[in-house]
Amino acid sequence: MTASTNRSASRRSPVQTAALLYGVVFLLVGAAGFIPGITTGYDTLQFAGHHSQAMLMGLFQVSILHNLVHLLYGIAGIALARTVSGARNFLRWGGAVYLLLWLYGLLINKESTANFVPLNTADDWLHLLLGLTMVGLSFLDRNTHDRTTGRART
Repeated sequence: MTASTNRSASRRSPVQTAALLYGVVFLLVGAAGFIPGITTGYDTLQFAGHHSQAMLMGLFQVSILHNLVHLLYGIAGIALARTVSGARNFLRWGGAVYLLLWLYGLLINKESTANFVPLNTADDWLHLLLGLTMVGLSFLDRNTHDRTTGRART
């Protein structure tokens, strides 16, 4: 790593690091949803709706819309991780959306047109985990820690 990369990494707060990591993971997951092999049943991938039988890693039901949402979440997470308040908002409100999506997935009939994303049981429980961890991480300390001195900086 270069000196400037080390400096910027040492100035990043824990909440910014969490938002950046979630953003990168969302971006990777969104891209993976478009890769045959990582996504099984790729030939059944549809724009939206429960008829898409494409499964990310053979487990999570996806569609083009679902993948695009992950890509957008990833871009938002990376962009908002640049500031403490942006990172906190991404994690808190993005997590809240995932908790609502979890409830939505539990309440709808998976074979109905209401399942437009599409969602399956694995998606539902992943959304709960994402929602809880994102909201929880939004409360991380805003202080950065200088790795060279071990002291907290605000």
